Amino acid sequence: MNDALADLRDGKPVLVHDFDDREDEVDMVYAASEMTPNKVARMRNDAGGLVCVAVHPDAAESLGLGYLDEKLADAGDERLVDADLEYDDRSSFAAWVNHRSTRTGVTDNDRSKTIRRVADAVETVLAGGAFDFPSEFRAPGHVAVLRAHDDLIDGRRGHTEMSIALAEEAGAVPATVVCEMLDDETGGAMSVEDAREYADENDLALLQGEEFARIVH
Repeated sequence: MNDALADLRDGKPVLVHDFDDREDEVDMVYAASEMTPNKVARMRNDAGGLVCVAVHPDAAESLGLGYLDEKLADAGDERLVDADLEYDDRSSFAAWVNHRSTRTGVTDNDRSKTIRRVADAVETVLAGGAFDFPSEFRAPGHVAVLRAHDDLIDGRRGHTEMSIALAEEAGAVPATVVCEMLDDETGGAMSVEDAREYADENDLALLQGEEFARIVH
C-alpha cells in the first residue's frame, strides 16, 4: 500500500481491482494533477478502456457537477437512464467535457490539458476558493467526469470511489484518472492474473479491493 501511495504522488500509475462480485475489473489509475499526454497515451495503449477523471464529491457539489442520470431524468428521459446495472445501483458519470482552450478535445494533448484543469478546479474549491466551471469547460466533450459517492467506498465500492480514497490517503488532490484494462485477445476485461503480470513487468503496484477496504478504514 505504501508503494502505491508513493507511486501515485510521484505520477506513476497504480492498478486497482475492485471486487470479484462487482465489475471484477482492473483499472489503471493516475493522479489527475500529474496527467501528461504520454500518460493518456499509455492508458490508450496499455489499458484500452475509457479515460475518465474522477472527482471528490464535495468538489463536484461545489462545481455544480451532478449525476448525469439525474439530469437526463429531469429532462424527461426516465427510460433512457433506467440502466438495470448488474454490478451497482447507479453510474457515477456526471458530465463529458473539453477544456475551452482545446481544439477537438480528443488528442492526448487536449485530454491531458482538460484533465489537469479539472484537477485544478477540484483543488481550488476544496481549499475554499471559487471556480467558474462553465467558463473553462464546454460540453459535450471527450473527457468523462465521474462523481464519487458522498460516502466514498462506504457508499459505493467502485473504482471511482477507491481511486479518490487512494488519492486522499496519498495526500494528493482528490481527482484521479481511471481507465479499464482490457484484453485484446478475449475482447473482455483483463484478468487479475494478467494485470499482475503487467504490474510486475512494469514495477507497478496492484491493489485488491478487499485489501484496500481494510486499509482505508
